[in-house]
Amino acid sequence: MALKVKLKYEDLVDIDKIREMYSIIRLNTKNKGKLHKFELFYSSNIISILTVLKNKCYKHSNYNVFLVHEPKYRIIMSEIMSDKIVNHLISKYVLAPGINPHLIPQNVATRVGKGTKEGIRYVKMYLNKLKLNYDKVYVLKCDIKKYFYSIDHELIYEKVKRFIDDEDILKVVKNIIDSTDEEYVNRHIRRVVNKEIDRISKLNILDKDLKIAELKRIPLYPQGKGLPIGNMTSQLLAIYFLNDLDHYIKEQLHCKYYVRYMDDFVIFHHDKEFLKQLRGQIEAKLHEFKLELNHKTNIYDLDHGFGFLGYYFFLKGKRLILKINPQTKRRIKKKMRKLKKINAPNYNQVKASYMGYLSVAHTKNLLKKMDL
Repeated sequence: MALKVKLKYEDLVDIDKIREMYSIIRLNTKNKGKLHKFELFYSSNIISILTVLKNKCYKHSNYNVFLVHEPKYRIIMSEIMSDKIVNHLISKYVLAPGINPHLIPQNVATRVGKGTKEGIRYVKMYLNKLKLNYDKVYVLKCDIKKYFYSIDHELIYEKVKRFIDDEDILKVVKNIIDSTDEEYVNRHIRRVVNKEIDRISKLNILDKDLKIAELKRIPLYPQGKGLPIGNMTSQLLAIYFLNDLDHYIKEQLHCKYYVRYMDDFVIFHHDKEFLKQLRGQIEAKLHEFKLELNHKTNIYDLDHGFGFLGYYFFLKGKRLILKINPQTKRRIKKKMRKLKKINAPNYNQVKASYMGYLSVAHTKNLLKKMDL
């Protein structure tokens, strides 16, 4: 039976909680102009959010839709400050306490104490166990087609209702979920994508056609589907949406060696035929969620390796090797050169972050080359 969130709407709508959310957002917001604009009328803005919530008339405002280029083209939907505060409020006091108790430990995305390092720890632990007992190890690597754009609003809302009883809280959550249904969203996505295609078309670069093809693959939101890319609530809801699949794989299909990071998950086994059968069972289960696996889903021999969590894993004899793919290496080198050239104030912070990322893998020579 699902554990319920005991917090009531009137306890959620609290000026101290709203201020707390802003202080958290302030520390993590790079757009200082947005902060300055909000703080010019700080008290009236905080009171305005409180009033809207108390009057139970909250409606999500329009997103600022824009493109980011690295590591690949993707859409980001940025919120105005008041919506960001409400999003954090719902995430911290409703979604996180409602969702976390139901998640399996091997669901490692975007949670306190989880993340890429925890995912790598599980992969290493599972492969070390398997390679001791078997000469061959295989992995079924699954990836879901257009995951964030395909999450069904009705299905995720029904899942949320398992742990939220308060109708007023549910109303706010539903408004955030349904915010991708607004007609302007797809119009703005088309506009920014077409603008970038026009810009790229005028450049004399070797990978022009590849970039344009990548831009054309950016999807739109079907009506009644998809979570906003960039919201904190979206991260939590996307983690939770496949929770039933996690339990199905672990408890009904009895897969001991399973790790999931958002819509990317792996299952290890010594029997390739078992994994082939498993793939069909997983595909059938995903149909219940109105989702499907994409073309990147495959079964790999660990002697040849596979990519997961931004690293490349393979067995060399009985030894597990982790590598960084060449594209990531180039991107890191390019960014470090750029930051060093402009004497960026955050150079050492970025350097430390990359050191942590690279030191997980077998990258001793690369660390030396990059002076890390």
